[in-house]
Amino acid sequence: MTEQPDPETAFLEQLGQRVRTMRALRGMSRKVLAKVSGISERYIAQLESGKGNVSIVLLRRVSDAMGAHLEDLIPIGAPSPDWPVIRDLLRKATPNQIAQAKDVLAGQGASAQRRMSFAGIALIGLRGAGKSTLGRMLANKIGWSFVELNKEIERENGLSVAEIIALYGQEGFRRMEQAALGQLLERKEPMVLATGGGIVSEPLTFERILSSFYTIWVKAEPEEHMARVRGQGDLRPMADDRSAMAELRTILKSREPLYARAAAVVDTAGLSVDAAAARLIEAVAPVLKQDAHAFGLRSVAS
Repeated sequence: MTEQPDPETAFLEQLGQRVRTMRALRGMSRKVLAKVSGISERYIAQLESGKGNVSIVLLRRVSDAMGAHLEDLIPIGAPSPDWPVIRDLLRKATPNQIAQAKDVLAGQGASAQRRMSFAGIALIGLRGAGKSTLGRMLANKIGWSFVELNKEIERENGLSVAEIIALYGQEGFRRMEQAALGQLLERKEPMVLATGGGIVSEPLTFERILSSFYTIWVKAEPEEHMARVRGQGDLRPMADDRSAMAELRTILKSREPLYARAAAVVDTAGLSVDAAAARLIEAVAPVLKQDAHAFGLRSVAS
């Protein structure tokens, strides 16, 4: 019989796995996390392997560096996938909203059906999938505006994404991302939106994407992601990292369950740009045809 690990060992292994997954979800290499947190890369490696009995103070430094909630790193079973969204909504709720939510959960009130206005089509996926190139082609085809969320963030704050993260950290960047998305939705005009690869790491922001847009996961093989990113001269966050491909695979693996929540998937692996664009247009044609009358949209031209 295989000997089961003792509870403490199992706990540390699960803790290490959560730190590793959270780091990958945010697209941070171990080297970057060590630099931001001020904790040695060797110690972080021990922590992620389940061999580091980390203090709560050091664990808080790790969570702060990732812009994560400390409790998300603590193994406490398997909560509902909706829990992070509910938790963050509760943190921002007024006392009256909390009272109403308690009544609904207790079966004492009727939940009003939330009506979300249709904002357009959002493309999600790892960097290098082709979201910007294909999104711009799709927008031109159907006559909508094309928006890159990261560029909106940069324009509104007068700083590059790299500068924002350096100055305000991951948490600060995610706040600006959420604010920029809110301002885009206030335009109330259909758009094709290309999001940053890590948008799925912020539950409230990602939930708003899913509920406001017809969301499509643009995916490719890891080697294609890497080649396209390098071709663009953008090596964030994998510069000077000999294990860049391993890091990329880890990031992709951690995000895949979240990317998979999209309404549709367009696999661009092995396709030319024109062929990938044709596949994307084919993917959105049904929803445009279905909602054209209701939302006053223009169908895809033949």
